[in-house]
Amino acid sequence: MEDRGYANPEALVTVEELAAVLGAPDLAVIDITKYLPNEDRDGFAEYRRAHIPGARYLDIDAVADRSTRLPHMLPPPAEFAAAMEALGIANATRVVFYDQKGMSSAARGWWMMRAFGHDRAAVLDGGLPAWIAAGHATEAGDPQPAPATVYAPAFRPWLVKDIRDVLGNVTEPHAVLVDARPAARFRGEAPEPRPGMRSGHVPGSTNLPHAALLNADATFRPAAELRALLREAGVDGTRPAIAACGSGVTACAIALAAHLAGLPDVAVYDGSWAEWGGRGDTPVVTG
Repeated sequence: MEDRGYANPEALVTVEELAAVLGAPDLAVIDITKYLPNEDRDGFAEYRRAHIPGARYLDIDAVADRSTRLPHMLPPPAEFAAAMEALGIANATRVVFYDQKGMSSAARGWWMMRAFGHDRAAVLDGGLPAWIAAGHATEAGDPQPAPATVYAPAFRPWLVKDIRDVLGNVTEPHAVLVDARPAARFRGEAPEPRPGMRSGHVPGSTNLPHAALLNADATFRPAAELRALLREAGVDGTRPAIAACGSGVTACAIALAAHLAGLPDVAVYDGSWAEWGGRGDTPVVTG
């Protein structure tokens, strides 16, 4: 990878780097694409049409907490471990996540792994579009059988925040809450893609649309640019930071950007706006 000044460059993989190690026995490549409800596309169906050779598919709605109706909440450790074993992932496996849109949901995979103590995880910079643009082959069909593995998670609770944490921060602010949704949704000027959601944002939160972290080709901006964007949103390492979005997916891009920039860990509000905006008893502001 060209030197873009990242403090933790191992969290990103270029298409050339991935192509050079594709098929290695200690590598798992995972398509973790998640389309919004209003996009009318199915990630697994698209995976079956074209995916990186040898890649498997992780459905974040299936690998999720089944005790809640909120979308793709982090599952309990034992369920996460079973999902990793089904994908052929062990504790020593290097896992590279990508998505079909470039960089939309791939960071969610990286964050999930880190939340369960797995640091050998990375994101394919630019995703499937970058892979195809570089002239690399894809394959179609169902995933190949996964090798037998054992996975032992080590949960890191400080990387996950819930509604009580965020509500408490509204009452007594101590952390920066930064929202990765597009600006019009943050301001309450555009509707949410999920029905029944109020419009607006959590009082006191700042807005850093996840797309602003990316170049036109959906690769991450250099570290200096990421630090400037994060600093403008209040994420400068002097206070704890929590990232949120529509449902805890693109918020993970902010956590990854902070990691690349060498800032302290940014936690993710897992329920995000699907929880906060779907209730009638949480404060909401617009503008």
